[in-house]
Amino acid sequence: MYQWRKFEFFEEKYAGKRLVPDEVTGRIECCSSGRGKISVGCEDGTVSLLDRGFKFSYGFQAHTSSVLFLQQLKQRNFLLTVGEDEQISPQLSSVCLKVFDLDKTQPEGPSTSIPDCIQILRIFTNQFPEAKITSFLVLEEAPPILLIAIGLDNGCIYCIQGDIARERIKRFMLQVENRQDKTQCSITGMGFRVDGKTFQLFAVTPTSVSLFNLQTQPASRQTLDQIGSNANSVAMNDRLELIIGRPEAVYFYEVDGRGPCWAFEGKKKFLGWFRGYLLCVIADQRNGSNTFNIYDLKNRLIAHSIVVKEVSHMLCEWGSILLILKDKSAICIGEKDMESKLDMLFKKNLYTVAINLVQSQQADAAATAEVLRKYGDHLYSKQDFDEAMAQYIHTIGHLEPSYVIQKFLDAQRIYNLTNYLESLHEKGLGSKDHTTLLLNCYTKLKDVDKLNVFIKSEDGVGEHKFDVETAIKVCRAANYHEHAMYVAKKSGRHEWYLKILLEDLGNYEEALQYISSLDQGQAGLTIKEYGKLLIEHKPIETIGILMKLCTEEGTHAYMLPSPVDFLNIFIHHPRSLMIFLEKYINKVKDSPAQVEIHNTLLELYLSTDLTFPLMSQSQAHIGENGTSNGKLLQEHKDIKAENDHQERLAKGLVLLKHAWPSDQEQPLYDVDLAIILCDMNGFKEGLLYLYEKLKLYKEVIACYMRTHDHDGLIACCKRLGDSGTGGDPTLWADLLKYFGELGEDCSKEVKEVLTYIERDDILPPIMVLQTLSSNPFLSLSVIKDYISRKLEHESKLIEEDRRMIDKYQEETSTMRKEIQDLRTNARIFQLSKCTFCTFTLDLPAVHFMCMHSFHQRCLGDNEKECPECAPEYRSVLEMKRNLEQNSKNQDQFFNQVKSSKDGFSVIAEYFGKGIISKTSKGPAGPPNSTTTGF
Repeated sequence: MYQWRKFEFFEEKYAGKRLVPDEVTGRIECCSSGRGKISVGCEDGTVSLLDRGFKFSYGFQAHTSSVLFLQQLKQRNFLLTVGEDEQISPQLSSVCLKVFDLDKTQPEGPSTSIPDCIQILRIFTNQFPEAKITSFLVLEEAPPILLIAIGLDNGCIYCIQGDIARERIKRFMLQVENRQDKTQCSITGMGFRVDGKTFQLFAVTPTSVSLFNLQTQPASRQTLDQIGSNANSVAMNDRLELIIGRPEAVYFYEVDGRGPCWAFEGKKKFLGWFRGYLLCVIADQRNGSNTFNIYDLKNRLIAHSIVVKEVSHMLCEWGSILLILKDKSAICIGEKDMESKLDMLFKKNLYTVAINLVQSQQADAAATAEVLRKYGDHLYSKQDFDEAMAQYIHTIGHLEPSYVIQKFLDAQRIYNLTNYLESLHEKGLGSKDHTTLLLNCYTKLKDVDKLNVFIKSEDGVGEHKFDVETAIKVCRAANYHEHAMYVAKKSGRHEWYLKILLEDLGNYEEALQYISSLDQGQAGLTIKEYGKLLIEHKPIETIGILMKLCTEEGTHAYMLPSPVDFLNIFIHHPRSLMIFLEKYINKVKDSPAQVEIHNTLLELYLSTDLTFPLMSQSQAHIGENGTSNGKLLQEHKDIKAENDHQERLAKGLVLLKHAWPSDQEQPLYDVDLAIILCDMNGFKEGLLYLYEKLKLYKEVIACYMRTHDHDGLIACCKRLGDSGTGGDPTLWADLLKYFGELGEDCSKEVKEVLTYIERDDILPPIMVLQTLSSNPFLSLSVIKDYISRKLEHESKLIEEDRRMIDKYQEETSTMRKEIQDLRTNARIFQLSKCTFCTFTLDLPAVHFMCMHSFHQRCLGDNEKECPECAPEYRSVLEMKRNLEQNSKNQDQFFNQVKSSKDGFSVIAEYFGKGIISKTSKGPAGPPNSTTTGF
């Protein structure tokens, strides 16, 4: 014990000793503290309450004789006292227990008041015989329940439990010792131990230490030791351990027996516990002096030590330790603040003591880190770098890392720096720069084992204790590709994993396998980023992955990526793109992007500028000696390229036809784009197909005209110029015009064209002559037969027209005479029978100018028109109205003119029917009718 260092961590307050107030007149028998006050019981039966600084608050007469014990409750402002009062009868003991409510007072005299005594209990009864009280202890359970233990000199403990104020209590007795010699069995100290719902009571006698379990009925007793202690040398610490002071040492007891002991020599007059410190008043038998020591058992030091006079009582209140001496003086000792204690230790370079002190007193982490920093700086100044780093590591989380890193950047201290950075990352506090620095340390030290531990540790990567991207970059830059890939894969940084595989290692096969293992969305993203590189080196395998992505079974079509999304990766490899799209459309028939896919395929099929792979050496070797002829090789390549081009054109034509089903108005590709592509690449077959599907017949024959394909022209006009099958007969006129402007001898073709023009009467002879007159290579013999036939036909038509004219003139003359006769001469009606009923005509009768006669009764109400002639007349009127209505429909008129072989005949017909006229007359009324009555 003499090796324990002494420090002055405590100091006396109030400038030294204080005196107990003069108002406390009697000898102090007992003391208690709580709720900011000190209660003092004296031999004259008075109780005094003192405020902070030992200022007298008030006092009152608690008992008529002395106050033996008292205790201030913490939860309620109650004061319990045990004292002697006047003995009422010989059978009743004078010792009683009183409960005072310090919040309630009642007047006593003109200027004083005393607390209200709310209960008085007799401690000793017939069942509980009287004995000398040697100790007193109160446990506050859930208010208002109290558990009071009263230790006696006969080895018994009387217990009172319940609501003392209302006297709802139960009493029971605990037997500790049962000896004849009371000096050996008196209860010298007690201590309650409450652990959850478990209530236990330590009991100390001079010869034993016992533990009672109050939960059992009756309470069970366990002997912890066969040696006890005297009065005032028993206390409880904040860990609910019993402390006993004996001359040779201080012992600690737990529920299972004696625990640690501390060999503090000397008689222990008083024991106490204050904020983790052990308080001892020790008597020195050699010189008769008393020493008050405050022990810090955790740090094995004496926090304070002073020589004192005879101590009568020791208390703890107001955050201080109070010693009341027998001469009624008092010493108040308070603990210094942590900063003062640390400064004291730092001046003496006692850093380990300072560290233990802040840790034992549960100082905040920042204060602990500051002590560790100073200790580390001290060790660093002594060039004890290893131990200094050990201290700095403990400051992680509170001390700025750059403070430590700057001290150890020197190459000779790289090991220490590595340890610090490792600890920084283990606690998840490493920044990107710290990760970079640590990995650089590993690479400079070439410490692959530590690099493996750092990179491949499950905790390290799984909990992201370092910046992943930084680790990848540093490992990659140092050519630790395996480690970089491990981090990338473990953390799900697929882009970095593939970047290393492809750009650094060129391992395309593994990259493709890795992409295949990813989920659909992530695989699509990586293919978009690295697809160009993969297509260049592994086209077949890459196309396979794309097919899997875009056609995965069991997934809805709208959730799958479209091939159009990946077109950009084929920008330098159109042939691979063509293969990919062909495979896709062969497998997926109803893709939402089929229009875009067909457009792209058409462009690839029709293009003449696809990039072809070099021929293999086996194809390039020509001749027996294996020599290569450049010219023959080039010719062979040209032939292969042309054959491939023709194959693609054939595919393009098939696509144009198959992607435009006959039952759809629009094809599954962009028609305008298809026409442009066919025209740009000179794909005649495609253009002809598209123009024909679009019924652009004139553009169709224009294609043949540009290539001077006369046979094709005539065959095309035969197919497309037949009006009976929905064709356009005017194509023959365009064809005739073409031959008329050709500037070469085409007599054979012109004769064949004239045959169809004559057959369908497409052009009048005069226009035929004008059209063909432009070609100087055509002679009159070409059209001689045609003109002869046309003149003969025209002559017949003229003769027929003349006959019809004569006929119409004769009919017109007859009609005019009849009209004149009706206007000027009377009509004689000679019919004797009714036209309707064929009976003899009698009166009244109705005669019409049409020479029909009817009974009036047969006509009914309609006497204005002849029933026989009315239907014919009405049909003529309806026809006229229709003609007048048609005269207003100009679109119909012009359509008839355009579609007719002879537009002039249509116009003449309209004039003949009176549709086109400057004047209009109202409808003629019915023939006049006359009613004759006889």
